[in-house]
Amino acid sequence: MTTPPALLIAGHGTRDDAGAEAFRDFVRELGRRRPGLPVAGGFIELSPPPLGEAVAELVERGVRRFAAVPLMLVSAGHAKGDIPAALAREKERHPGVSYTYGRPLGPHPGLLRVLERRLAEAVDPSWDPAEVTVLLVGRGSTDPDANAEVFKAARLLWEGRGYAAVETAFVSLAAPDVPDGLDRCARLGARRVVVLPYFLFTGILPDRVRRQTDRWAATHPETGVRSADVIGPEPELLDLVMERYEEAVKGDLRMNCDSCVYRIALPGFEDKVGLPQQPHFHPDDDGHHHGHGHAHSHAH
Repeated sequence: MTTPPALLIAGHGTRDDAGAEAFRDFVRELGRRRPGLPVAGGFIELSPPPLGEAVAELVERGVRRFAAVPLMLVSAGHAKGDIPAALAREKERHPGVSYTYGRPLGPHPGLLRVLERRLAEAVDPSWDPAEVTVLLVGRGSTDPDANAEVFKAARLLWEGRGYAAVETAFVSLAAPDVPDGLDRCARLGARRVVVLPYFLFTGILPDRVRRQTDRWAATHPETGVRSADVIGPEPELLDLVMERYEEAVKGDLRMNCDSCVYRIALPGFEDKVGLPQQPHFHPDDDGHHHGHGHAHSHAH
C-alpha cells in the first residue's frame, strides 16, 4: 500500500500569541483526526514555527512527499507568491522531497455556514434578519483579485439568507475601511448592522476591526451595531482543510465548483443541484445564436 503524502499547513503568521496558538492547536487537531497521516504546520512570517521548520520536521519523520494547504481565506500575495517560493526553497534544501500545492479555503459553503452561525450569535434575538445589514470585513490586500474574493464571499453569504444586505470592507491595505464601510451601511438606511470579521482566528487585525466598530458605534447611537466573532476552529474548517488536502493529492484542483449551484445546495437554489445543462443562447446578443453549454454537471 502506498503511503499517502503528508499534510503541511501554511499559515500567515501573527504577532498575537493567542492567534498563533490557535493555529498550532488547529494543526494538532488535524493530526488527531488522521492518526496515520503526518501533519505539520508553520508560518510565513511573524510567529513560530516557520514553514521551513515544519518541513524539516516532516522530513525527519521520513516524509518524502507532502501536500501543502494554505490556511488562508483568499489567494493574495502570500498564497500566490510567498508560500510557493518557500516551498521551492525547501525542495532545494531537502533533495528527494516532492510536494503538491492546494488552494486557499474560501469562499466555501462550509465556511458560509459558520459565518451564518456567527451572525446568529451576534444579533439581538428580537431583530428581524430582513432589517439587518451585515458588514463583512476582510484582511485587505494590494491584490485586486484577493479583494474581489471577499466581495464574492459577501454575495454568497447574502444569497438566500434573508438579510437586508451584505456590504464589504477591509481592515488594511484596501478601501473601504471599517468606518467607511459602516458609513456606507448607514447611508443606505441601515438601522441594525452586524460587523462580521472574515478571519479564521483571533489576532491583531480582528481586534482592530472590533475596536474600530466600537468607536464608530459610540458616535452613531441611532444605529444598532453588533460585532460577531471570527470563524474559529470549527468542524467545517477542519473538514475543508482535509478536502483541500485530498484535492491536492489527487490533482483535482477544480474551478468554482465550491459555490456552483449545480453541485452544492446553496440556500434558495437547492432545486438546481444535479440539473442537466442544455446549450442556450442569450436573447440580448443581437440575434447571435450561439450555444455554449454549461459544463458544471460533469466537466469541471
